[in-house]
Amino acid sequence: MQLQQLLQHHHLLGSSHLRSRSCPPLSVAMWKTQLRTSESKSTTLSFEHAKEAIQNMFNKVELSVSAYDTAWVAMVPSANSPDTPCFPGSINWILENQVSDGSWGLPNRHPLLMKDALSSTLACVLALKRWNVGEEQMTKGLDYIMSNFSSVMDETQHSPVGFDIIFPSMIDYAIKMDINLHLAQEDFEAILQKKDLELQRVYRKNSGARNFYLAFVSEGLGNLQDWEMVMAYQRENGSLFNSPSTTAAALSHLSNSGFHSYLSSVLNQFGNAVPTVYPLDVYARLRLIDLLEMLGIDRHFREDIKTFLDKTFRLWMWDDDEIFADIATCAMAFRLLRGHGYNVSSGPLSIYSEEDYGFDRFGGHLKDINDALELFKASQFVIYPDESYLEKQNLWTGHFLKQQLSNHSLQADGLSIRIIQEVDDALKSPHHATLERLASRKCIEHYNFDNTCIFKTSFHFMNSDEVLLKLAAEEFNYFQSIHVEEFKQLKRWYAENRLDCLTFARQKVGYCYFSAVATIFSPELADARMSWAKNGILTTVVDDFFDIGSSEEEQTNLIKLVEQWDAHESISFCSEKVKIIYSALHSTICEIGDKAYTYQDRSVTGHIFDIWLNLMKSMQREAEMVSKNAVPTIDEYMKNGYLSFALGPIVLPALYLVGPKLSEEVISSSGYHKLFELMSTCGRLLNDIRGFKREAKEGKLNAVSLHLLHSSRAISEGEAMRELERLAEGKRRELLKLVLQGHSTDVPRACSVLFWKMSQVLHLFYRTDDGFTSQDLEGTVKAILQDPIAMPRMIMSSNVCSQTQKQR
Repeated sequence: MQLQQLLQHHHLLGSSHLRSRSCPPLSVAMWKTQLRTSESKSTTLSFEHAKEAIQNMFNKVELSVSAYDTAWVAMVPSANSPDTPCFPGSINWILENQVSDGSWGLPNRHPLLMKDALSSTLACVLALKRWNVGEEQMTKGLDYIMSNFSSVMDETQHSPVGFDIIFPSMIDYAIKMDINLHLAQEDFEAILQKKDLELQRVYRKNSGARNFYLAFVSEGLGNLQDWEMVMAYQRENGSLFNSPSTTAAALSHLSNSGFHSYLSSVLNQFGNAVPTVYPLDVYARLRLIDLLEMLGIDRHFREDIKTFLDKTFRLWMWDDDEIFADIATCAMAFRLLRGHGYNVSSGPLSIYSEEDYGFDRFGGHLKDINDALELFKASQFVIYPDESYLEKQNLWTGHFLKQQLSNHSLQADGLSIRIIQEVDDALKSPHHATLERLASRKCIEHYNFDNTCIFKTSFHFMNSDEVLLKLAAEEFNYFQSIHVEEFKQLKRWYAENRLDCLTFARQKVGYCYFSAVATIFSPELADARMSWAKNGILTTVVDDFFDIGSSEEEQTNLIKLVEQWDAHESISFCSEKVKIIYSALHSTICEIGDKAYTYQDRSVTGHIFDIWLNLMKSMQREAEMVSKNAVPTIDEYMKNGYLSFALGPIVLPALYLVGPKLSEEVISSSGYHKLFELMSTCGRLLNDIRGFKREAKEGKLNAVSLHLLHSSRAISEGEAMRELERLAEGKRRELLKLVLQGHSTDVPRACSVLFWKMSQVLHLFYRTDDGFTSQDLEGTVKAILQDPIAMPRMIMSSNVCSQTQKQR
């Protein structure tokens, strides 16, 4: 029994958010059939096990332990008896956890992690030699090291952070401890040369970056370390950098109760072993929330997400170390908190400037790239005028990430492909031009089951990745099956209303439905989705009608019919075109109004007609300006142009169909109108910038041409476009602020977010060209409306229930 069957039951008829009265008439029979096929106890268990497995990830963060870090902890001598280990349990763990090939570290490791295996193995050998135990294990470990020593100089191998300093130092320690490595002199000199080159690179950094890195790799410096400098990096939990190995190296040289307390608590947590970084709870849970949202399945875990974000907000307000001591955690916390409407300052991110920081903290390691990526994504959430430092961060982190894509520091292998893909997607699809369904599809298709991370050593989160991906993929395909039926219904509606007979109008049924389904995709929002799509098609028809397909008499006739919509029978149609358009408008508006009544408990049909009337009058004014060769000021043009851009009939009626009741007071409030004005003004500017050359040839009014004409100084077309792009950017940020900081308007978040979603659609359509008019997005539309996701091979035959039970 497939999870998809349960999803049919859970989403369509089992959800507490679903109103049965909102089901599209043509879909009710289909949904009932699906219910009959889904009533299976085993299927219900399958879904519940999947959900439980994911919820457990919120409850407990499970990390793999690190042989490398455990070895350094094992080498710490007792403060009271230097000839005995401070943490003897760690020695026992090393003795009991050698891999069959003689190495220590993660079993079944990636073939490109040989340096990691060598580092972990040598550290464990040093720990055993330090206390003169485990002769047999040491011999096997040394055999492994010498058999694979060529990997040390192999540039295709991934290096743990600090490897070029720490590994040569461990070789030196081994020699001083009379461990016979059977190492050729030229090999020894080669690795020492690499260490010297790395130290030279480090000392060329500014003092802040240099001290940070040298403190982090303290175990590689030993007696040469400036331990007083290192103490500046001790955290509230007693650790250095949340790194057991760094903390253990420091405790071997300094008597510090904080170090000892930290290591003792981690050992108690993990049973005589330690992970390579701890704690990582906040980062891991934020990463899980981000992943659930990218996969498009966060709707099942709203309570879990809110609970943890509430906790994260409290930690943010308390200046908690676990958030602010790590760039990626801080940036991701800021992005998710601000994105969910929490009032957080971007101030903590302001310290990361290109001049003072750069991304070479960890030697150009993947950790640096991940930090840069998170800061790049966070810097897109600018909503206040005094956040110029976020704009600068966006520029320089973007430049850094582009460099990483183009040079050889990122190898396109199984270990780096995930970060490569994330960087590429982030650069191509900024937040303001990202549609949820597109992002989810990419995330599912590019999902990497190998979640190995590399720091000082490799580690991974003990996540139920197969469960996450199976739920996301099956839900995507199931939702798409609903969308396919809706699209068929939409095309029938288009033909039945004879809109295909209007030869002057652009045929944009697919694009209009795509814009709806890519943003408001869940089954219970079917009414809002169909309202959005139908009105999108009708606004395209009406726009072309006023633009090229009508006479002044026909325009006046259509407007009069809409003005008297409840008594239109007394007015005759002056042409067949007017009859077709008005008939489609009237029946569709009344249908939407009837459905909206079930949500609002009041009639809103008159308001929807008023929205259409305002649009048509603005289009008529624009047509009159063109016919009279009028040259309005840019302000006069925009005052009318944001209305004539035709987003009102698409977005505003849909607000009535997403759930919350909207009173007359809300509809007439300044906040409601400001949201609409900002969204529409931004859209009008984007349209005019991208369509400037085409519209100039057609003799149409355009913001760019008017700006050129009325500018107080001589400017080029390029300068005019850039100035209007900055204006559009300002409007977009103001819109995002109103949506995120919902207390500043009376519009419920479930409604105000539709204004932002439409803005994202517009930024996608107008990213490089007038995407709505051209055919450039046909492949994208097809991916959302037609092509199901092929289930990844690793989970094709797996069952969510069995996967979950196995991982327990």
